[in-house]
Amino acid sequence: KAAADAGYDVVLVEKEVQLGGWTNKFGKKFPTAAPWTDLETGGCADLAAAVEAHDRIQVLTGCTVESTNGGPGMFDVTIAGSSPQERSVGAIVQATGFRPYPPEKLGHLGYGKSADVVTNIQVEEMFNVGSFKRPSTGQAPRNVVFIQCAGSRDQDHLSYCSTVCCRTSLKQAAMIREQLPDTKVYIIYKDLRSPGQFELFYQKMQQDEGVFLTKGEITEVAPELAPDGDTIAVRATDTLLGEHIELKADMVVLAAGMVPSTLVDDGILEKTADAGDVGDLGATGALDGRGEAEAESGDPGDSGDAGPGDAGNGGGGDAAGAESGARILNLGYRQGTDLPTLKYGFPDSHFVCFPYETRRTAIYAAGCVRGPMDTVQSSKDAYGAALKAIQAVELTARGEAVHPRARDPSVPDFFLQRCTQCKRCTEECPFGTLNEDVKGTPELNVTRCRRCGICMGACPERIISFKNYSPHMVSQMIKAIEIPDEEDEKPRLLCFICENDAYPSVDMSAARRNQLSPWVRFIPVRCLGSVNTVWIGDSLSAGFDGVLLIGCKHGDDYQCHYIQGSELANTRMQNVRDKLQQLALEEERVQLHTLAIDEYDKLPQVVNDFAEEIEEIGMNPFKGF
Repeated sequence: KAAADAGYDVVLVEKEVQLGGWTNKFGKKFPTAAPWTDLETGGCADLAAAVEAHDRIQVLTGCTVESTNGGPGMFDVTIAGSSPQERSVGAIVQATGFRPYPPEKLGHLGYGKSADVVTNIQVEEMFNVGSFKRPSTGQAPRNVVFIQCAGSRDQDHLSYCSTVCCRTSLKQAAMIREQLPDTKVYIIYKDLRSPGQFELFYQKMQQDEGVFLTKGEITEVAPELAPDGDTIAVRATDTLLGEHIELKADMVVLAAGMVPSTLVDDGILEKTADAGDVGDLGATGALDGRGEAEAESGDPGDSGDAGPGDAGNGGGGDAAGAESGARILNLGYRQGTDLPTLKYGFPDSHFVCFPYETRRTAIYAAGCVRGPMDTVQSSKDAYGAALKAIQAVELTARGEAVHPRARDPSVPDFFLQRCTQCKRCTEECPFGTLNEDVKGTPELNVTRCRRCGICMGACPERIISFKNYSPHMVSQMIKAIEIPDEEDEKPRLLCFICENDAYPSVDMSAARRNQLSPWVRFIPVRCLGSVNTVWIGDSLSAGFDGVLLIGCKHGDDYQCHYIQGSELANTRMQNVRDKLQQLALEEERVQLHTLAIDEYDKLPQVVNDFAEEIEEIGMNPFKGF
């Protein structure tokens, strides 16, 4: 709706027969206004009605995306439904939401052993259709035990926190106490997380005499017979009291975590033919806003999300990860049918710098498909994604790049007459810019390109270049730097430095009057992944005594603006070592370091230590030749 209000045409694709997703299933949601202590009612009916009535929004319910081809500004989307349709759109928002972690995997917590062991989602559905009762007897429970982090923060299940489960249990405890004042509620948690203003709601629940909270680790959930009917024994240890406890419960509620709809099989979930529904996909009209602004994802216990239905089915792969069977967008990219995902299956592009971004240019993730969040967060997330979509459409229409090299008009040029079909460029591009013909020759989809130059760094034939950034240009820079004679006993060091994090850290360090070795000369590069190993060879052959590469962090704490560039540069270092051996030079003459932008204080040490090491090694024997 936000994109449409801004003047852009929007096509809204929803698999279900009505808009609303999870919010249609849940009756109450967390407090969203002062005094932050009272639950709220109402889902997204008003928003759904406004969306359906908007003259710039076409709502297609009961539909899925059959295929998505092309690129930003010119996506061709085939929509399957009662009457198949084709739409040309400029950008896409994927807000396909989440699904609960499969409770069948929680047998160790009693699920499947007793009908009275249920999930937080099942509790919501009970309240939505009527009253809260024991499934086994249809009677009101006397004691209900909530088990937090049911399968979450567990290396055998979900290793991450789903953020909303604690508040969901507090909300459901309040709903139980309101409907059944004589029912006692026990919440056993690892850490109870209720951030921000929600702390006030948590404090209110602490004051309820019928709600008991304790920190503890569950050791056993076991159904057992009792004189007055079947009960469930919940045993826990490491409580706040330092004692083992045992509770007798009529019902046990498992606070199951949230799994993104993009994930089908990553050692966590089993592949299923129908593991949930795709939910909403916002697509804006050709070169019109990137739409679906307000299609948000619900969370298990909230009800205020406009959006994605249940879940989707799968997470795409790319050069960094195998395609895992996703069938949501059905992209025509050689690197997979759907969005590549990160460590936990979420299709975020960059967890530090770029919310909403994915590894597919002008396709943005919003809501719980991007990360666990509540309805308030999902709503804000949707606005952000819509604005990014509009930005992508406008920049693409002008032939300019999107974030992070926004407004860069350059595009890669391929001298295909010398292409050897080695496929390095197509495999290493993080953004799916390149497809291949039947011979393996790269085919450029120019609007997908983010101008990082990683393909240029990958090409052994050096046939890829930009008009303002090319192997030849950098080689000329290398040659233009004065190399002192050996008799001067003054080493000359060259540093290829990433323009995104590392190069700004040079300015920040200099502003603090930190001293750098006067022997070093800097050449900024778009990304360490764009550094072609020939530049290092040229530098050493020209007489440089050492070459330093400084870029973004990679690994679990990766912060590379281009996803894999820094990591690829590190991998290519083996080729550099081989080159050094060919030249009979010490491996220490070429080093790679990674720095975050806030580690500017470490930059002088990195540079100065390298300078001292090169001074000890001695001059480059090729100096003067």
